[in-house]
Amino acid sequence: MRDLFDLSGKTAVITGSSRGIGKAIARLLAAYGAEVVISSRKLDACKAVAQEIEAEGGRAEALACNITEKSEIQNLVASTRKIFGKIDILVCNAAVNPHFGSSLEIPDDAFDKVMQCNIHSNLWLVQAVAPKMIERKDGAIIIVSSIGGFLGSPVLGAYAISKAADMQMARNLATELGPHNIRVNCIAPGLVRTDFARALWEDEARRKKREAQTPMRRLGEPEDIAGAALYLASRAGAWTCGQTITVDGGYTIDNS
Repeated sequence: MRDLFDLSGKTAVITGSSRGIGKAIARLLAAYGAEVVISSRKLDACKAVAQEIEAEGGRAEALACNITEKSEIQNLVASTRKIFGKIDILVCNAAVNPHFGSSLEIPDDAFDKVMQCNIHSNLWLVQAVAPKMIERKDGAIIIVSSIGGFLGSPVLGAYAISKAADMQMARNLATELGPHNIRVNCIAPGLVRTDFARALWEDEARRKKREAQTPMRRLGEPEDIAGAALYLASRAGAWTCGQTITVDGGYTIDNS
């Protein structure tokens, strides 16, 4: 039973893993034995994280990738297979939110950018890794969504739409890939103290209000999300398929 979370011999690709939630996931998967690929647009930032992981005794490789370019995704997958031989775990974590404000005022290019990066690029990633997983009859795919996919928002409309779509994508892909012993699931974090979500928590009044509305009375930290990814990536989650695991300190269940 103690081996349920062991990832020895597994290779994981984590997009958007040079900081925040992606970095925390990469560090934890590496701590449990996985070889991890750190990927984001900036190679230097990826190398810094890979060096941290190797200093902690893990094995990591840094590969830059702009996931809005299909050719770069294909290169990321091909390079990973060249280095490690295979991809067992895919974590689609990279996302963008270029517009903070009303959906009635979002520019077309900003809306298109959100849909491309947060939805279409995830599908490209899955399309790139799935065929070899099907051949091996094994794999775990994790999409990092958001509780924004459950809730309406006056300032995060396009982002929330994309995150709801990610949850449905996981369900659709799970029905297709489940028969091949490939699990596809989502994680829906609440408000986590990352640079990405800084606009939502750096204002003290806004932060205190959110903390008061959260049963656990605090915001999340990147490490709070990593444990769910470890569960879904490992044998512990071997029969979890097509689900969205909410990790939000209880925010979405408190209607008081």
